[in-house]
Amino acid sequence: MGAISNDVIVRQLGLRDYETTWREMQSFTRARDADSPDELWVVQHPPVFTLGTNGKAEHILNAGDIPVVKIDRGGQVTYHGPGQLVIYLLLNLHRRKLGIRKLVTILEESIVTLLKTYDVDAYADPDAPGVYVNKRKIAALGLRVSRGYTTHGLSLNVNMDLEPFTRINPCGYAGLEIIQCQDLGINSSIETLTNELISHLNQQLPTQMTTLPPA
Repeated sequence: MGAISNDVIVRQLGLRDYETTWREMQSFTRARDADSPDELWVVQHPPVFTLGTNGKAEHILNAGDIPVVKIDRGGQVTYHGPGQLVIYLLLNLHRRKLGIRKLVTILEESIVTLLKTYDVDAYADPDAPGVYVNKRKIAALGLRVSRGYTTHGLSLNVNMDLEPFTRINPCGYAGLEIIQCQDLGINSSIETLTNELISHLNQQLPTQMTTLPPA
């Protein structure tokens, strides 16, 4: 058996189809073992609504021409689209001695800390996972744990078309307002924010991250 490592491989996937990426996450998790390195997948998706395992179809008000994909994470419905930073966390919780609640806290605190560097007062809500600014949601979380391995992750709205969020009750909350970094005067590129958020995650986990170039 090889040495167990806390190192993480960061893969920059660019703009990729949601369902293809999800199926690859499932395959990765089925194939991994106790020695497999953890990975973070950084990605953007073409427009798509995703509905979690407990998701109720009535929270999709008018999907229109945007596809709806039923998936295996927890939670209700959310939207992904270009200009949104998505990070999938393929972690071995046993090896890291992490519980799911602690991991959620780490993700939320990393995003809050990132936004604080831009003088944005963001916060987490213990009753509704995610990150908020003045009761408006800027980042969503959705995770699945199987055999101690996580899939799915977080999304941070950076510079995107927010209109599709009006077609759903985001995360199951009617009337929840969605906001993004650009609305708050954060004009950094999505690439810059990616690097900064990964740095904060690195400090929180902690771990040694190796970023691979885009495929």
